[in-house]
Amino acid sequence: MTVATNTAQTVGQVNLREDLSNKVYMVDPYKTPALNMAAKAKAEAIYHEWDTDSLAAQNLANAQIQGDSATADAVAATARLGNYTQISRKVVSLAGTLQAVRAAGATNKMGYQLLKSTKALKRDMEGIITNNAARTAPGATTAAVTAGLPAWITANTEFQTGGTPSGANPTGTTSAGTETFGNGTTARTDNSATSAITEAQVDALAQSIYQNSGESPDYLLVSSKNKQLISKFAGPGTRFTRVEDKTLATSFDEYETDFGTIRIVPDLFLARSKDCFAIKKPYLAVAYLRPFQTVPLAKTGDADQKMLIVEYAVEMRNERACGGIFDTTG
Repeated sequence: MTVATNTAQTVGQVNLREDLSNKVYMVDPYKTPALNMAAKAKAEAIYHEWDTDSLAAQNLANAQIQGDSATADAVAATARLGNYTQISRKVVSLAGTLQAVRAAGATNKMGYQLLKSTKALKRDMEGIITNNAARTAPGATTAAVTAGLPAWITANTEFQTGGTPSGANPTGTTSAGTETFGNGTTARTDNSATSAITEAQVDALAQSIYQNSGESPDYLLVSSKNKQLISKFAGPGTRFTRVEDKTLATSFDEYETDFGTIRIVPDLFLARSKDCFAIKKPYLAVAYLRPFQTVPLAKTGDADQKMLIVEYAVEMRNERACGGIFDTTG
């Protein structure tokens, strides 16, 4: 077809208004199940401590003579555990001019940027809670590090051996009676080789936790890949049930073991996708020395600055009710 002579077109026009949507479409996954499910505790010092205890060993020879004088049984001390509080923060600084001009979706406003930073800070914390890091005391020029879950879990673990190096549980432990507990002072050792998670590993972990605590874990936090592998387990289909959880803002499968039901929860922000964590509430907590807060920073020029800050420690109250599967292909 031919355009008629002198027909005005948009081409070359300079007075056309822009067409920019007033919405911003951002992919912002920020579900943090470990942080959400952990109990909240209060810390009052940079080194936060708690007690862990265990019962005396079963005595099958507990038969007493009639009229015999009672002799006191030995009383074992509790295990005194502790972790350092770690400071995490996000800082937003916006120039005055940026805040004055119009922007789509008000993305140049302090409130919008603080909301983004809050979500990002929680994602950081999710990774820190699950990170294979030993606790580190603060120094004049060094930041304190709170020990993550892998540094606490020693009693109930499934992992690879035989590699170079071979997988190994953390060596740092503290005893209470006849039991020992990870104390967060050393990280675990990864195996040089990995393998796909198996149904046998999940069942063995559930059995170990039951034998050591009489409990069944509530959740198994896994990477998206491990979640898919678990969904393909060859066991009877009735072992899986689909559930929606409003508290964790996610959906998951419930997996039936011989010792109770475990909710398989995908976690996008595990520090390492090859690690899986079995959690029994309320034996995992996050102790806050300073809860989430927004602090205005000094105005030194033509900009407004605000800092989001939180200071917290991972509190593994009793690791024998929790556990982990490590060295998976993740």
